[in-house]
Amino acid sequence: MLIYLVALAALFGLLFGFDEGVIAGALPHITKVFDISAGEEGFMTASVPLGAVAGAIVAAAFADTLGRKKVLFLCSLLFAIGAIGSGLSHDEWMLIFSRLILGIAIGASSMAAPMFLAELAPARHRGAIVSAFQLMITVGILASYILSYLLDPLGAWRWMLGLGAVPAAICLFGILRAPESPRWLAMRGRAGDAQAVISSIQPDLTEAQTREIVDDIVHARSVETHASGWAAFRSEHVKPIVAFTIVAFLLQQVSGINAIIYYAPTIMGHAGFDGLTTQLAATIGVGAVNVAMTIVAMVMVDRFGRRPLFIIGFIGTAISLAVIAFTMLEATPPLAPVALVGLFAYIAFFAVSLGPLPWLYMSELFPLALRSKGMAMASVANWSCNFIVVFLFPVVVLHFGAAATFAIFCCFCVIGAFYAWRYAPETKGVTLEEIEEKHAMALA
Repeated sequence: MLIYLVALAALFGLLFGFDEGVIAGALPHITKVFDISAGEEGFMTASVPLGAVAGAIVAAAFADTLGRKKVLFLCSLLFAIGAIGSGLSHDEWMLIFSRLILGIAIGASSMAAPMFLAELAPARHRGAIVSAFQLMITVGILASYILSYLLDPLGAWRWMLGLGAVPAAICLFGILRAPESPRWLAMRGRAGDAQAVISSIQPDLTEAQTREIVDDIVHARSVETHASGWAAFRSEHVKPIVAFTIVAFLLQQVSGINAIIYYAPTIMGHAGFDGLTTQLAATIGVGAVNVAMTIVAMVMVDRFGRRPLFIIGFIGTAISLAVIAFTMLEATPPLAPVALVGLFAYIAFFAVSLGPLPWLYMSELFPLALRSKGMAMASVANWSCNFIVVFLFPVVVLHFGAAATFAIFCCFCVIGAFYAWRYAPETKGVTLEEIEEKHAMALA
């Protein structure tokens, strides 16, 4: 049951990655068909993170009332509708609207799925299990790049966008067979149902052990902040968690990752690769490194811990971005292979650290009663910054050049390294209830 639920929840990560990455291969064809400006190109591409802001807010409103399972079911529907609408779009505004729908689904599921996984997973495996969501994001991105490469000679951008409906349908039927989160059940006073779910997920536990887990959940719920509403976020216990998770996501975004994911073929062109097919082929390499290093992260996150990986990730991405910026200087001779190595190194460091850790921290640090609202606040910050970066990227490159743009990303990663050194906590191998008692206060 645990394997089934991890695979199902992680499949939402695949949808996330696919619908983000597929625009990279489709965009060169779309701009020819619809004849759009750089600003319109930025808005069309950034419509997904813009919709995701609304999706995170919607998930916050309903994750505690409807439950994690029902929110994920609604996300499946929106993924299917958005993919089909994108493939059938007759003008840029219909495409923007369809991608806004996809963004709502991504924003809601990117909050609900890690929460679902964190609340299901045994403490000793929680880092790897929640990181499975990030792994499937990278798999989805790689799949979209490969599909774009295969369909590019046909100019079949509608199929590139529309095929996202297939995994959405799988999620739709799969979530119907899934149980609800045991921690949500316990929070709603359904201790017996929560114990039954835990028994199905961890069959090696005795009845007494499962009862003890549920009792711990109920006890943690009873001693939490007096209010579970927004006023609770002003407490000294919670404010440091809010600040840390929001800043972690902001630093993740201003490292430039989604500018690279959305505009990978364009960046390859700036790096010296000629021809869309060649650019897409190099882009597949980026996607493959992303997947491979995310698998490494799943092994390392519960072995070496969150804090050291977070620090190393910022240092590595800063160095890699500096190399990329240097190769793109006009005075520099063509160094496409060096730029590609720098890009691969950037993706590797990001996948091991900056990619999964903010999502993992977000799902671990907030108290149960405040988890959905707290994760929504962090997600809104994440997607708002994502929108700004993706929207402005083509405009900034047009006016200041690619080298200056990547130098800016590099500076933010240097800031991130100092921030992680000062504030990143360690939550390896600790239960969610113990984190509430120990690590939340350690952030103050």
